Amino acid sequence: MTAVLPPSTAPTGLGDVRLLPRVEQGERLHALLWRAGPGVRMISTAVLGGGIGERGWVLNAQVAHGYRRTDPDRHLARLAAEAGLRGPGVGLMTAADVSRHGHAADGGAEAVATAGISVRGWAASPDKGTSPPGRPGTINIVAALPVPLTDAALVNAVTTVTEAKVQALVEAGLDCSGTPTDAVCVAARTPAPGETPHAFAGPRSLWGARLARAVHRAVHAALPHR
Repeated sequence: MTAVLPPSTAPTGLGDVRLLPRVEQGERLHALLWRAGPGVRMISTAVLGGGIGERGWVLNAQVAHGYRRTDPDRHLARLAAEAGLRGPGVGLMTAADVSRHGHAADGGAEAVATAGISVRGWAASPDKGTSPPGRPGTINIVAALPVPLTDAALVNAVTTVTEAKVQALVEAGLDCSGTPTDAVCVAARTPAPGETPHAFAGPRSLWGARLARAVHRAVHAALPHR
């Protein structure tokens, strides 16, 4: 029999993201920084620090429209170093104005989204794919849970985040499932010795439901007014 847990009151810290200004090639840009600290595992599709593993920070950097660099990982690593970040972390890019991000929380789950929708479409498209690096991600979502998840549940959480994003886009009347280069990062607490991680994070699971609601509201809040 599975116990029903009450909503967690432990903050994940995403409400404390910092906005870092910078000037690059004469243009004023920003980045969002979340210092997760030790004891956090993340799964991400990011170009820097992607995959699954312990990560200490997340940097979501705004870049200029028409970004053409082919080494975004090195660019992000430099921006992270300039921000004083050390150790493994996750670096995301977007051409959207990250100062207009959306933040939402639900029962201990939190999400921060940045969203630009000028280049959007449906995932199943007749267009040919490309192997070179694409443009910076336009809809970036960083989500966090205050509980540990198995590797499989982390993957499940990425699916839940994506489903909640698409739901928000469709509800907003947008004819798309996202942009070609959206990125996701989900953070969860590293399990303590002897602690059993949660095995599920689908939208009807305890924590997946909270995650979906937080992401859904964060994306709605981040979408530009039309």
